[in-house]
Amino acid sequence: MLSKILNHTDVVVELDKDLKKYSTMRLDARGDLITVKSVEGLKYCLRELTKNKISYRALGWGANVLLPTKTEIPYIQLDFEFDRSIFDSPKNEYILPGSVSLATLTSHANKYGLKGWEVFTGIPASLGGAIFMNAGTNLGEIGSVIKEVNLVTKNGEEKSVIIDKSSFSYRHNHFVDDGDIIYQARLIHFGLDEAISKKIKEYLEMRTRTQPLKEWTCGCIFKNHHDKRSDVTCRAGLFIDIMGLKGLTIKNLQISPKHANFMENRGESSFEDVMQMINVLQKEMKLQYGVDFETEVEF
Repeated sequence: MLSKILNHTDVVVELDKDLKKYSTMRLDARGDLITVKSVEGLKYCLRELTKNKISYRALGWGANVLLPTKTEIPYIQLDFEFDRSIFDSPKNEYILPGSVSLATLTSHANKYGLKGWEVFTGIPASLGGAIFMNAGTNLGEIGSVIKEVNLVTKNGEEKSVIIDKSSFSYRHNHFVDDGDIIYQARLIHFGLDEAISKKIKEYLEMRTRTQPLKEWTCGCIFKNHHDKRSDVTCRAGLFIDIMGLKGLTIKNLQISPKHANFMENRGESSFEDVMQMINVLQKEMKLQYGVDFETEVEF
């Protein structure tokens, strides 16, 4: 049905595709994938899907999402071409497609010392996906360097959002409506600083020592819990570690021995395995600490 509905030169439909490589956790998954190569293609795609009452979901690099074994709705992935000469020298601001990788931006920041861009060092995500969840590290959040976001709505209309202090909160945005897809953003930085290169290098080294960056994971499983009454932040990874659950396994899925807020797929793990592990951890943390930890990963 999708192939009949979506007839556009910049829209590619692949049915019942093996989606394992489209998730950083490499879970066994199959489903329909729609690759869109232009803004006009995206407007057409969303308009047609909405008109035919077909739900869909955006898929960036799959770094913060769990793909079910068999997806019932199609995934949309952006693959926009852009002029990469923008990275030949530092600019005051950058207008970039949502499909560009954060690794590309970090490399540029490292080369020229763009202050503020160190906050997304080591995050395996596309720009659009990172903006959607306000991705961040201990150095800060990506929302701090975003000035404008361009989206296409479910009805195929373009929408521009000027970012202000109310646009983001911890791991969340407040401007993407249901069905919207981010296709472009305008970024700034806070000047050039030679020390940024050193900071990026040191932070990457620290993450390599303390997190399973070479394993198949989806990033942090749980959000840290902030208790507003006591103004105390409860770190999910620390709590799981204190309970002695590092290394706990379900089939080929393991709580990382390096960092307890990561789960490692050691081979052929499924969506169901991850959900089982999440349920075990949530129940144990509630029982031991009386705290309900929300998942950071989406499913």
